[in-house]
Amino acid sequence: MFSRSPTFDELSGRSDDHLSILDNGILLHREVVEPFRRLCAAAAVDGLDIAIASGYRDYDRQLAIWNAKAEGRRPLLDSAGRPLEPAQMSDDQIALAILRWSALPGCSRHHWGTDMDVWDRAAVDEGYQLQLVPEEYAPGGPFAALSSWLAEHAATYGFSRPYAEDRGGVAPEPWHLSYVPLARQFEARLDRAFIRKVLDNSELKLKAAVLARLDEIADRFILPRP
Repeated sequence: MFSRSPTFDELSGRSDDHLSILDNGILLHREVVEPFRRLCAAAAVDGLDIAIASGYRDYDRQLAIWNAKAEGRRPLLDSAGRPLEPAQMSDDQIALAILRWSALPGCSRHHWGTDMDVWDRAAVDEGYQLQLVPEEYAPGGPFAALSSWLAEHAATYGFSRPYAEDRGGVAPEPWHLSYVPLARQFEARLDRAFIRKVLDNSELKLKAAVLARLDEIADRFILPRP
């Protein structure tokens, strides 16, 4: 367990003081490294080679992703992963579409270092172009065995998949893994006051639309659900 409550900067992706660098350059919370290695070692016994596609992501990186989607410089997708036409949508609709696949800057679980996107190197040839789409983890997909293994064993090592099911907020992400004992301490700091403080940034695109629907966005996409 983290020995103190996370700071605002750690919660919002503005600090990396709580992180450690893995061999491949991925950043994770320093107290997640050993549990993750134990998980990987157990998976290896069953023929899986768990790798991290994305670990810690800072505020500026998340802001760049958000703004690129808000301005049409990155694809905007519907819930089924099909391209949308932003020119035919209101700001509210664009913001909600972004939130299905990308977190609000400052409110991403990737800011904490407790969460990561994982795949199985042993299941694909070298040079495989990882997409991180549900089809890769569904029956018949290259990472179906990994998904099944995580469903059965992840909790034994303290991990969960917070977006395994579609609950009307973030789209299903079977690749997203979270270290529960530590992530809960970050979740406990999340509230509407924190979200409003995070939104106090003139560089955030669609800010007015987000603020206008803040309660809905907080409940659907950010705050922990029972």
